[in-house]
Amino acid sequence: MIRISGINLPDEKIIEVALTYVFGIGPSTSKKLLKKLEIDPKTKTKVLSPEQANKLRDEIEKKYKVEGELKHEVKMNVKRLKEIGSYRGSRHQKGLPVHGQRTKTNSRTVRGNVRRTMASGRRTESKT
Repeated sequence: MIRISGINLPDEKIIEVALTYVFGIGPSTSKKLLKKLEIDPKTKTKVLSPEQANKLRDEIEKKYKVEGELKHEVKMNVKRLKEIGSYRGSRHQKGLPVHGQRTKTNSRTVRGNVRRTMASGRRTESKT
């Protein structure tokens, strides 16, 4: 099992897909990285030699911001937006969509899947 930046890469997946488990490395970055290091993208992770794994680990740690460092940078960017009082910062504070999406419908993932319908909070009157 190969470990890169604190993440264990799955053994049964091809290395091109397994690298995307690391936060900050997507499919296109994975392809570029493997091409640069001359590793076949279709090989399984468990088949990689220790030398190839070390080359991969060194390249990622030296050239790319991944995992904790990248998450910290994103968090600091959001904090800066909040502190300067920008519109985007206020949207982050309120937990609403930031990039101009509509909010009447289709913002359930940001709002926490809240379904507000007309009958959801209404009490039923008992007939006597």
